[in-house]
Amino acid sequence: MKSLTANLSTRHKLQLATVLSVVLALVPVLLVLGASSTLSLISLGLAVVSAWFVSGLITQPVNSGIKALETGLLNFKDGEFSSLLAYSEDDELGRLCHTYNQTAEQLRQEKQWIYQRELMLDKVLQSSPQALVLIDSNNHVVFSNHSAKLLFKCEQKLEGLTRYELYAFGSEQIQNAMEAGRDGLFHLKHAHSNDSQLKQDDEAQTWHLSTGQFLLNNHSHRLYIFKQLTRELSRQEVAVWKKVIRIISHELNNSLGPMSSMLHSGKILTQNLDEPRLGRVFSTMQERINHLNEFVQGYGKFAKLPQPKLEVIDWLSLLNSVKQEWVFSIEGDIPNFECFADRVQLEQLLINLLKNAHESGSEAEQIKVKIEAKSQGTLLSVSDAGKGMSEAVMANALVPFYSTKASGSGLGLALCREIAEAHHGQLSLHNRGDGKTGLVVQVFIP
Repeated sequence: MKSLTANLSTRHKLQLATVLSVVLALVPVLLVLGASSTLSLISLGLAVVSAWFVSGLITQPVNSGIKALETGLLNFKDGEFSSLLAYSEDDELGRLCHTYNQTAEQLRQEKQWIYQRELMLDKVLQSSPQALVLIDSNNHVVFSNHSAKLLFKCEQKLEGLTRYELYAFGSEQIQNAMEAGRDGLFHLKHAHSNDSQLKQDDEAQTWHLSTGQFLLNNHSHRLYIFKQLTRELSRQEVAVWKKVIRIISHELNNSLGPMSSMLHSGKILTQNLDEPRLGRVFSTMQERINHLNEFVQGYGKFAKLPQPKLEVIDWLSLLNSVKQEWVFSIEGDIPNFECFADRVQLEQLLINLLKNAHESGSEAEQIKVKIEAKSQGTLLSVSDAGKGMSEAVMANALVPFYSTKASGSGLGLALCREIAEAHHGQLSLHNRGDGKTGLVVQVFIP
């Protein structure tokens, strides 16, 4: 019996049960009444047909509700939550369909919320300065962001590439770091900078690689996160120097004030004495105090650089103003475009770079200033024809207090870098190529 009803629907099973119940109830009645066999068969036939038809009508809504539930659950399986059930009878099946509709509505809202979060997460990851690469268990890249394309210097999408095809775009240092499979620092030479449009081929960059393994859709994946630390380490180093400078300046100011007051009192007390040597002593002391004041003020500019007050820069006016103090020539035409920067700080930056260029041993007519419009900002270049810089000097040139000049303060280039980074830009140093001697300092202002 069980095998006979195994393939029947619930509705047909109910109809069959109703027909059997009618037959079982009618047969004893016909036997008691002593009806003829022909009449009994006709009665049984009519009863079976009637029972089947009536039970079909009664179970039709139930059958529709069950089919609707089945369709809805299949939609759930496919991740579709927008379809609702129309069955609304006030019975157990109706309440079940109502619960289904409530669940579908809640799941639909949660799916929409998750979708919005995925869009936001994708936007954040794509705009992140950290390079992200996700590789599946088959060694294929399944996700990467824009910074990863810049790191690997790849014009096409990284998704779909194998790990080894990815290595072909990157440098050997990146490959070694990824193959090591652990968190740590590595140094990247000739790296592409995603912070500006400056070329940084002469600067080694410090990167940190963080890796993690997790299950995604029941498959093992490994995530690689590359973070550039070069600028962060430089900022930390500059912050330490600034703190040292502020402490030194504070102590010097505490001493210079009383010294100036005592010197002034000494001049008043000895003005009636006919002693020429006192004049020389006081003059020397005043000269040294003035020198120390200038020293403290110069370092104060670096330690307490104010936030830039942005305005549209008139390059021709700015260059003409600087030309009153320093001799140089303008290379190429001055582009007609808007650049927002702090004019006072930009003028100080130009003066410092031109001062260094004149002290490099270069002829004045060989010192050139070039201004270029880039897609993401302005590139300012100051070049000379001096001796250039050795690798050791270039590695320390931007460090505060470092100077190769006997009377240098070591703050000229450090202040220039501070001004550039205060504008969210970057400064870099390059020895001139193509057989030419000299140095090129490039400042990118976004």
